[in-house]
Amino acid sequence: MQILIVEDEKRLAEALKQILTEQKYMADVVYDGNDGFDYGVSGIYDVIILDIMLPGKDGYQVAYELRQNKIDTPILMLTAKDTIPDKVSGLNSGADDYMTKPFAPEELLARIKALTRRRGEVVLDEQSFGDFDFNASTNTLSKESKSVRLNFKESEILKLLLANPDVIISKDDIITKVWGYDSDAGSNNVEAYISFLRRKLNFINSSTEIKAIKKMGYRLEKKQ
Repeated sequence: MQILIVEDEKRLAEALKQILTEQKYMADVVYDGNDGFDYGVSGIYDVIILDIMLPGKDGYQVAYELRQNKIDTPILMLTAKDTIPDKVSGLNSGADDYMTKPFAPEELLARIKALTRRRGEVVLDEQSFGDFDFNASTNTLSKESKSVRLNFKESEILKLLLANPDVIISKDDIITKVWGYDSDAGSNNVEAYISFLRRKLNFINSSTEIKAIKKMGYRLEKKQ
């Protein structure tokens, strides 16, 4: 899961990022509303955590402009402004949830999971495709009695393919979702990890293919 944090208090922003990365989420951090909008409008994020009192555009304006640009990414406003009118303004501007500071990390994580469930994009702990099973909580790929562990990036790529089984996923989409918006990763990185995944599918004797579609990307295919 890829999360954008828009928070001008740098120590808090880094604390939020640590909470999320400990849960194996990818997190990008920006410190003002202008960057928050520019990153958010890319549409690559699964959740945006948005402060209200920001340099440049404030959080209300960022949320409103993202919705005007037809970005439907769930937005969680996380702010010290805790009056009812503040909450109403936040929700009316386009936020999906509103949480006040200080906060408990457990509640923040629960709210994020609830937002992704509403959007229908949460990855199940156990999934099957073709003749293999994948356990996202242990990053284990298995078929019958054979199993193998995936590393973090292999697991994230497989989750992306499983979440969109009938869609060709481009290399650019894989890079932004798995390596991050500002990553230096390129096509060769994607090709290498696709190769690693194919080897592990072969290791468990799966007949499922990660099919390369020329000049377009990859998708999972069940062999007939």
